[in-house]
Amino acid sequence: MKTFVGVVLVALLCISMSTAKDHPPIVKVYSREPGMFGKPNTLICHVSGFHPPQITIELLKDGRVIPEAEQTDLAFEETWFYHLTKHVAFTPSKGVEYSCRVTHMEKPQRFTWEPDM
Repeated sequence: MKTFVGVVLVALLCISMSTAKDHPPIVKVYSREPGMFGKPNTLICHVSGFHPPQITIELLKDGRVIPEAEQTDLAFEETWFYHLTKHVAFTPSKGVEYSCRVTHMEKPQRFTWEPDM
């Protein structure tokens, strides 16, 4: 009986994995606190709903990578779609563009942070 249950579970896992299709990410770029020029904050890029799991997330200041950004571990939902979050401390400045560049399936996309001001 245990062997039968094990075989069934492995079969269900294989079916679930084979039904996961290529899916582009859903990207949200926001700050921890309302955006105010000159006030320290945290820039966050949350990427979800993507498959396959190979993805690159970069936080940018005027098109250049911001060093010391931290990223969560890759996680997935029961649907086999994945999610990640990357964040970094920053102080918004007037006239400076902050964004998130996400590369998934060799297709880079850029998403700009909109301050609340």
